[in-house]
Amino acid sequence: MNITGLITAIVVGAIIGALGRLLLPGRQPIGVLMTVIVGIVAAIVGTAIAQKVGVATTNGIDWIELVFQVGLAMIGVALVAGFQARRRHRRVPR
Repeated sequence: MNITGLITAIVVGAIIGALGRLLLPGRQPIGVLMTVIVGIVAAIVGTAIAQKVGVATTNGIDWIELVFQVGLAMIGVALVAGFQARRRHRRVPR
């Protein structure tokens, strides 16, 4: 992967992660870096799922693929927020 691909993955991941976090109700106690990582993973997995389902690649915005990606980002953000909340709850001093 070249530097352009890496920067593109980070930007797309940030956008997908932010959309997933924005659409998820409630407050998520996760940082920006974790949101970007979840967004990158959701973008990659969402693209793979869209290709397996048979969504055709177009010259413009692939709306169905974007729905898969944002939906996966919402699930990922919810899972990470749940794990971090559980971890913080265990560290409560006596």
